Amino acid sequence: MSAEAVSCTIKSPVALQIGDAVSDSSRPGVYITDITLAEPVNIQEISFKNYYTAYLTVRLQQREESSAKWVTCLRNYCLMDNPHAEAGSHDYFSIYRQQMLTEPDNVTTVRLILRQPSSEWLNFSIEEINIYSCAKEDSERDVPAWLSTLTPVEEPLDLNGLPDPETVSSSIQQMWALTEIMQASQTAASIGRFDRLARGQLSITEKQNIILNGILIETELLRDLYSTDREDLSGLC
Repeated sequence: MSAEAVSCTIKSPVALQIGDAVSDSSRPGVYITDITLAEPVNIQEISFKNYYTAYLTVRLQQREESSAKWVTCLRNYCLMDNPHAEAGSHDYFSIYRQQMLTEPDNVTTVRLILRQPSSEWLNFSIEEINIYSCAKEDSERDVPAWLSTLTPVEEPLDLNGLPDPETVSSSIQQMWALTEIMQASQTAASIGRFDRLARGQLSITEKQNIILNGILIETELLRDLYSTDREDLSGLC
């Protein structure tokens, strides 16, 4: 709903009476009130205060390309459950476009047809009439440019070309298990070789390999010591 009611002109009610208005003293049961809008309006809401009106019918004059036509958007809307009782006679009402029989767009004139069949009340009308237009939407102005580039939460990610997650997970588990088996196998082989050496169960070739590895290790240690001594002597000189 707009913050302010649209500009309009509310004309005086016109009574509809059967028979001669001069000689017939009975009270009229129908009043018509026309409301002229300053410019064509897309109506969102019509609000008013009731004063003993039992039923309301609303007709709209809509502007078209070449002419204007009248349409009924609300028919015999009940304002008082019992026309002979007070209930609802002074209530406030709002009629929204969702309740109307046709879309109230490009409206130039609103005609209110008031009806009160009961003879209990001397007068009836509606007061404090306000008409509100639909709010104008300008989403491009309100939304920052950087926000429009974000991916919506509901939009699924493009996973084309990527492997199946379950297949990748299974492969990783298999690789991890294979790595554990290889590490355990290497440790067991190394321990088993030195255990058999202590028991004298190694073959001649395995003994030669162990001796050769020991000689190589000792040679590397002697080479490191010799290099360190030469550096220390050169520092003293």
